[in-house]
Amino acid sequence: MISIHTAIDWSWDSTWEVLPELLTAFFKITLVVTVLSTVIAAILGLAIAMTIRMAPKPISVAVKWIANFIRMTPIVVQLLFAYYAFLSLDGVTIGVIIFGIHYSTYMSEVYRAGIDSVPKGQWEATTALSMSTGRTWMAVIIPQAVRATVPALGNYAVSMFKDTPFLLVIGVVELVNAGLIFGGNTYRYVEPLTLIGIIFLLASYPTSLLIGRLEKRLAFNT
Repeated sequence: MISIHTAIDWSWDSTWEVLPELLTAFFKITLVVTVLSTVIAAILGLAIAMTIRMAPKPISVAVKWIANFIRMTPIVVQLLFAYYAFLSLDGVTIGVIIFGIHYSTYMSEVYRAGIDSVPKGQWEATTALSMSTGRTWMAVIIPQAVRATVPALGNYAVSMFKDTPFLLVIGVVELVNAGLIFGGNTYRYVEPLTLIGIIFLLASYPTSLLIGRLEKRLAFNT
């Protein structure tokens, strides 16, 4: 029978050795890609939702079809395609663009639901006040829609954060890849993989709690 000591071979020396490498990969790659991609996804997602809602039917149908295609295609395939199709771009840039575009298709559905939740009377009021289309959207519709969708958008940001390990397929040394490289060089995998799990937990769990509190606060103020 294998003893617990034999099964779990932990080295504190390896732990302290790999920790700085993991934190560097987290702050310089994983976190940066998550933040930049979230910004792109939030802005592009709103643009997609508004285009589907406002554009002429042929354009609306085309944009909706493209968004569905992107959403239903595995992000790993998209990363690999972009990596080999755009050789002039580095892996981090490709990761930011692909994650931003991919998650914008999910966020566009969230925005669409938020726009649909705006009471019909709000639309009628803007018409009665002779407000322009642009002012109607910027001053009335978008603020209400965004307020209703912030928690869901935050959840997608957390999901994106947890998907960043897919960047290893295009050679980006993000958090998980840094741990695997350390393990390959030292034959110590337990320590880096354990620390990776802890880092992901420490980063995502408080964010999830914050999103939950924000959702309750917005619901209370509605």
